[in-house]
Parts: sequence; C-alpha cells; structure tokens
Amino acid sequence: MTGRKLLAWYDRHCRDLPWRMAPGSGRAADPYRVWLSEIMLQQTRVETVRPYFLRFVERWPDVRALAAAPLEEILAAWAGLGYYSRARNLKRCAEAVAARPGGRFPGTASELAELPGIGPYTAAAIAAIAFGEPVAAIDGKVGRVVCRLLALGAAKGEARPAIRAAVEAMLPPDRPGDFAQALMDLGATICTPRNPACHACPLAGDCQGRDDPHLYPGKAPRTEKPLRRGAAYLAYRHDGALLLQRRPASGLLGGMAGLPTSDWSAARDGDTGTASAPIAADWRRTGEVRHVFTHFTLQLQVYRADGLAAGPPEGCWWSRPEELGGLPTLFRKALRAGAGGGPF
Repeated sequence: MTGRKLLAWYDRHCRDLPWRMAPGSGRAADPYRVWLSEIMLQQTRVETVRPYFLRFVERWPDVRALAAAPLEEILAAWAGLGYYSRARNLKRCAEAVAARPGGRFPGTASELAELPGIGPYTAAAIAAIAFGEPVAAIDGKVGRVVCRLLALGAAKGEARPAIRAAVEAMLPPDRPGDFAQALMDLGATICTPRNPACHACPLAGDCQGRDDPHLYPGKAPRTEKPLRRGAAYLAYRHDGALLLQRRPASGLLGGMAGLPTSDWSAARDGDTGTASAPIAADWRRTGEVRHVFTHFTLQLQVYRADGLAAGPPEGCWWSRPEELGGLPTLFRKALRAGAGGGPF
C-alpha cells in the first residue's frame, strides 16, 4: 500500500519540471530529455539545472544534434554546472546512441548502464521513467526517505541492500516511472535533510523514524578534504582582452577554456608565485580563491598583469571580455579576485 499512497500524493503534488510528463497526461517521456536531465542533476540542484536544460534542448533538440555538436561548444554551454567529466561523457554517450539503429536509446537498465557516463542509478531512472521498466532507481534522496521510513540507523552505504529491498517491495509495476519520480519529489520537498515536513508526508503513518527523523540515516565518518595549492594568472592585453588556454583533455576541467595556472600541488610549498606565469610581465598579486572539488580543496593565489602587447604563448589565445561567458566557476572566482579596476 505504501507505493500507492505515494503515487496518490504525487498525482496531486508533482513538481512541474521541463523534462517531465505530468501523471495522467497520456504522453510518454522523451528518453533524450530524461537522460539529459538525469546527467545534469547528478550532484546539482534542480533550480541550477533548469536554465541549463532549457538552453541545451533549444540548441540541441535531440540526441543526434548533440552527437554532432563540437565538444568545445558543449563544454562552453555546460560551464558553471561543474563536474565537467559529465559534459565529456554526455558527448560520448550521445555519439554512442546516435550510432545505434534508429539513433534510439536502449530500453532496459542493463543496456543503458553500458553507455558512457550512465551509472546504475541513472540507468534505472531512465529505464523506469522513459521506458516503464519496473526497476528501483535509488539515489541519495531516495536512500534518505527509506532510511527514515524503516528507521535504519546505519549510514546509507551500509544500508544499501535494505534500501533496495524496500524500494523493490513498494514499487508498483504498472507505474514505475511515476513511482521513481514520486520518491525523488518526496525527498526533495518533504523528507529533506533538515527540518523535514513530516506533517505533510503521505507516508507519515508508516514511517518508523517519524519521531526523530534526524537520526536517520546514520552518518558516515567525515574525512577532511586534502588541500592543494597553486597560482592563477590574469593577463590583460592593452585592449582589455584576456589570455586564456585550453586545459588538457583529461583530468579536472578537462578540455575547458580557462586561465593559465601553475600545477595544483598538495605540497605545502607548492608553486603559488609567478614562476609558472605564461608570459613575462609585471605581475602583481590581487587575491586568493578557494574552490572545493569532489576529492580536494584548491587554493589559488591570483596574479594580474595589464597592458600587454605580446602575442599569445603557444596553446593560448586572447579573448574579449564579452566572450568569457563559458568559463568554469573556478576561473570566474579568480576573475572576481583580480577584477579591481579591470574589464571583467
């Protein structure tokens, strides 16, 4: 009955999202839009994703159009969403799907999981929402809901088998896509990490953790992220153009346009000066930025030089201020740190 209660709530309260078909609409979800949204939503909030998604589907309305797009254009359109390996895998996956018969996505979770950038949760979500396969799509929000529902005090990782068994037991085979989205919405709007609205929850009567939901799930021990250091260089030409370079294809921010930087070192005495500057100039230190990646925190000293007239070094180019919209967040922070009196 729990699954049916959840669906009844979802029918009344589902979120209006541009990649979603409302329950009862009679329209099938577009696998391309479901896939694109699920990739964008990995580790990213719905409010952040919405405008990116709308721009992507306007520019590349189907998987074949995205497959044909240059990677540089996709990376530039992705700038600001973070976790840039997702954008590179987006291109690879689109190419793989476009090469399939009819340019169509496979319809099962097991086949979807073989495509680049699609893990078990994403494969299950696409299969359930776009193709109606009765599979359990379990992400962090769903794990939190189920841990509270069953009062599972273990951390979500340790509780994974029990979470999966519970979701599979609740799953209505006739509406797997709506059920998956209902669990997502419940975790996003009602069963939130802090201050859950238990009084409004459709499953409150079945929830074993309702009296103290903050106990569930249990917390895994926190590990402090290591710190890496380096320097970023803002080189401005005499006409206000900024020196940019393309980052290596592999690694963090791979293939993205960005500011020249030194190596990012974990050593306490890493290069945080001007020894790695891309061009000889009168450099002055203008600030410092910190940026948190998945596995480490980066601290960059920001240096600036103005009025340069030399040609760009190999692998670099001059870019006008109005052309800087596609820079990743890290480099936007560096630009703000060095923008006193400058053109950005």
